[in-house]
Formats: sequence, structure tokens, C-alpha cells
Amino acid sequence: MKVVHISSHDSFGGAARSATRLHEGLCELGCDSSLLVGVRDSGESSVKLFHPADDNASRLLRYARRKNIAASFRRYRNTRPAGLEAFSDDRSEHQAAILEQIPDCDVIHLHWIAGLFDYRAFLPVAARRAPIVWTLHDVNAFTGGCHYDGGCGRFAERCGRCPQLGSSDTHDLSNAVWRRKRRAFAAVPPGRLHIAAPSRWLVREAAHSSLLRGVPISVIPYGLDTDAFAPRDISLARNILGVPQDSRVLFFAAHWLGEPRKGFAFLAEAISGMSDIPRLFLLSAGKCGGTPSVTIPHRNLGIVESEHLLSLAYSAADVFVLPTLQDNLPNTLLESLSCGTPVAAFNVGGIPDALGDALGDAAGIASGCAPVGALARPGDVTDLRRAIRELLAHPGLRTTLRENCRQRALRDYTLKSSARHYMTLYTGLLTPNGTASSVEDLECRQNQLATISR
Repeated sequence: MKVVHISSHDSFGGAARSATRLHEGLCELGCDSSLLVGVRDSGESSVKLFHPADDNASRLLRYARRKNIAASFRRYRNTRPAGLEAFSDDRSEHQAAILEQIPDCDVIHLHWIAGLFDYRAFLPVAARRAPIVWTLHDVNAFTGGCHYDGGCGRFAERCGRCPQLGSSDTHDLSNAVWRRKRRAFAAVPPGRLHIAAPSRWLVREAAHSSLLRGVPISVIPYGLDTDAFAPRDISLARNILGVPQDSRVLFFAAHWLGEPRKGFAFLAEAISGMSDIPRLFLLSAGKCGGTPSVTIPHRNLGIVESEHLLSLAYSAADVFVLPTLQDNLPNTLLESLSCGTPVAAFNVGGIPDALGDALGDAAGIASGCAPVGALARPGDVTDLRRAIRELLAHPGLRTTLRENCRQRALRDYTLKSSARHYMTLYTGLLTPNGTASSVEDLECRQNQLATISR
């Protein structure tokens, strides 16, 4: 079976890392998998880089398209609220040129692809060449441009009057993008597109959207290398990272600590009310800048590319804090569990999928569950502080939680398990009259994920 994965990047961002990990996992299972990217960050020779045509006419056309797309955004320069993430057009300066560099294959597997191709030029043609599996890493595929909608919900009917553009116009850019996407999806032949999402939350969002309503959807969690992300000796990890041995360590990780959605400001405020906890220490990974100061010792590791170094950071921590306001199934969450570090997080997005037995007001252990962290009410600093305190309270509890975390990762989030689920999906799409489960099978499929052989 030949599968071609298409992704904007191969290592920049969680979506890119997940795509690369899946490609590697499929190769280990004997699948003829290849990865084609718009930007090759890693330099890996096994990852193929898309090369746009370099003749003068092609470069001129790309320039003209790029200017045209930029002009669509220009009217919102002064209205778009500050601190928001990317807002992506469905168009691309490349149109569908990447089709020429996709080798013959049985399945085309899309990941995070903003800017790589035009939806209308690519999707109908690609779907006629091979069935398309599209793993969603955020909501962008079925919105008018945003990657996380902040609770707007307009994609359920039609986009327009977009709060992320600061627009009150029903026929704004988000509506134009939504209409073009609608025409693109309508032109895909029936049975040639299947959506996959790592979390039940994202599956529900896609199923309720006006653009993907009725398209078959499966929930397949991310997988990761549980040997690379494994518990390390805590004392050694703290010594290597320069963390005091007798401290109580909180860890926070994001590509940019100042990204509002990731919630560092909530963590900083929570910490400000924990002065009664002795020797509290904050360890962080990611680019600094635009972040509020904290009232405890803080060591920032910068952007960490090494999985081994990340595993040391998780292992050095008593609690990984994940105060994100909206998210799919963050890689950091799974990495923390795999390293045996309990998680304090807001109860949002796909996080409850992994922390389903989380503690809540000291419940969990007595009920016979196997908790791996503590959930807090979204955006509630006081409750986040409560969750962190709860996980720091008793050394014996933390020992149990560490064991639970590791076992949860080995049970549900191995790379081999994720790759096998995708192999099953591919086989179903390629079997005559074969099909993969739609959203109606969601709860059944989610229960099966814990029992299918790993």
C-alpha cells in the first residue's frame, strides 16, 4: 500500500510533528509511506520537499496570486484584534501545482496544509486520483479562515461577521473563504474523502460544521514514540537542567509562551496565589517574549527540538500545567503522560479524552479510577490553582499518578497503535464497497481504542 502524506511543514509545530511521527510509524509497519512538505525544517532526506516551478512565467504568476491574496487581508489590518493566531485563506499562490509532484499512490493523506494549494483546484482532482484521508489538527478545514474559533461557532451554518477579523460584514473575507470551500467539498466525488481527528471534541466540531456535515469521520488519537518520551531519573534530569533538587517543579511548554490561547497568563496568576508552597519552581520550554513575570524562580529552556531533552524536562517536573483555552489533543499532553508526569489542565477541547479519569475536588483515587491529572474549569484561575495544589499535595499520590500516566500512554497513545488504526482506515477505503465509520460510530470507536491490540 502506497500512502503519500502532505503537510506544510515536517517539524515546525505540533501538527507537523504528528504528521512526521505517523509517517515514520507507518514505515515501521511496512507501509510504503512518503511525506511531501512545503517547508522541510528537519533536513531529513526521507522527507520530500515540494519544488515550485522556477521559470520566469511561473514565478510571475505566483507573485500575482500572492499579491491578490494579501490584498484580501489588507482591509482588516486595522480591525483585527491583537494576539490572535493565523487566519488562513483557502487559496494559495501555488494553486494545485503540488499535484504534479505527488507520486502514484493508493491514498493521499492530508495534514496541516494552509498555503500549499487552492482547495477548489486541488481537492476534486486529487480525490479522483486516490481516496483522500484528511487528519484535522485544528478547525481550519471547515471554517472561513480561523484555526481556533474561540467559541464563535459560526462555522456551524456559514461564516461571516468574523470576530477574528474584527468584521461586522456578513460578506467579509471569512464568508468568501467559506463559500469557496463549500464549492470545493461539493466537487469531491462521494466516498473519496474521509476525515480523521485525534480527539472527540474535534470530531464533534467537524460533524456539526456546515462544510463537513455528512462526510465520514473517525477519531484516531495521536501516537508518539514512548521510548523517546519515557520517564527519566528525576534527580539526574534536575541536575542536567539546573533545577534545584528539593524544589516543587511546574513545567509549561509552548512554541511561544506569549501566545494567548496557550494560557501562560493564567498560570502566572495561579502561581501568584501559591506563596504558601515552599520551594516552588517554574520550568518552561518555548520562545519567551510578551509573557507576564512570575513570582517564583523560573528557568526557560528556549525552543527545544530534542525529544530526549524534552523528556528530561517532563521528568524533572512534579506537574505539567496545560492552561490552554482551546485545543485539539496537544502533543505536550501526551508527551507528559508518556514521561510519567501528571497534568493540571483546563477542561477544554480534546484534553478530557486523555484526562478522563482526572481528579476533581479530591475525587478519583477512592473511586477506583486511575487518574492521571486534575481538570479545572476553563479560564478559572482559582480552579487551576486548586488543581495544581491537589497534584502537589501528597508525594504518595504523585507516585501513583506517575505510574498511571505512563500506563495510560502505553495503553492509548503509542505510535504503533495510531499507525495501525490508520492502516485499518486505509484498507477500508480501498476495499470494494468498503467504508470507514462515520461520526455516529464515534462513541463505540472511542471505547474500542482502549482495547484494540497495540
